[in-house]
Amino acid sequence: MQESKTTPKVLVLHGPNLNMLGGREPSLYGTATLEQIDTEIRYKAQQLNLEAECFQSNYEGALVEKIQEAIGACQAVVINPAAFTHTSVAVRDALLLLDVPIIEVHLSNIYKREPFRHFSYVADIATARVAGFGKQGYLIALEALARMMESS
Repeated sequence: MQESKTTPKVLVLHGPNLNMLGGREPSLYGTATLEQIDTEIRYKAQQLNLEAECFQSNYEGALVEKIQEAIGACQAVVINPAAFTHTSVAVRDALLLLDVPIIEVHLSNIYKREPFRHFSYVADIATARVAGFGKQGYLIALEALARMMESS
């Protein structure tokens, strides 16, 4: 009997104000909307034999609850914590509950911006970070996760 292999699920989380992409500071974040980015993420995931679930919230608690729901249900997380990068111990603590690869993504290069953006509560617990590639950063993260899962 042949064993059926389930498609690995990746939870893609978008933090506060990312629902405003497309009109919000296009020189920093590009002109694509979050809906367009999520479509590209799902398409790329499918090409990589992954399933991507995308979720955005402006509320810290909603992101924490979504991370908690990922326990045992997702094989990896891609997170753009946005402003919560620099402020949320709660998001960090929720991510610590997971025993899966976590990739932190930022559309802009946070190190070329204001000094307060240089610190991340997620950086030291993330498996990897991608910053400054715009929406392409999410796709880079998915490709890296697919390679990590192949080699494990």
